Amino acid sequence: MSERLLSVEVAYARPDNQALIALKVIDGATVQEVIERSGIQGRFSEIDLSKNDVGIWSRSCKLTDKVREGDRVEIYRALTADPKDIRRRRAEKAKEEGRANKTTGGRPNPLRSGD
Repeated sequence: MSERLLSVEVAYARPDNQALIALKVIDGATVQEVIERSGIQGRFSEIDLSKNDVGIWSRSCKLTDKVREGDRVEIYRALTADPKDIRRRRAEKAKEEGRANKTTGGRPNPLRSGD
């Protein structure tokens, strides 16, 4: 009896370089096995599976999780800035400039509306 092969992808991205590697793996392969078999760690030396988070289709998972047909295994980089802080600073700046709205956050400064 032959083992069933699954088609999966491994994705990793930096601002300057991205990779999406398609490969076939044996049914029952784990996320870690797929990443190792893809060879992506040879292309991106900063990938360290003991530190980088991983996911399948934008949902966090464990290295021991099994992959399924059509899965895209993603290796995530560490955040360089806290998204909440960035949004908060953008909303404060919009308020100061009198251009705050539902998208930027907060309410416009009524004293600045006459500019």
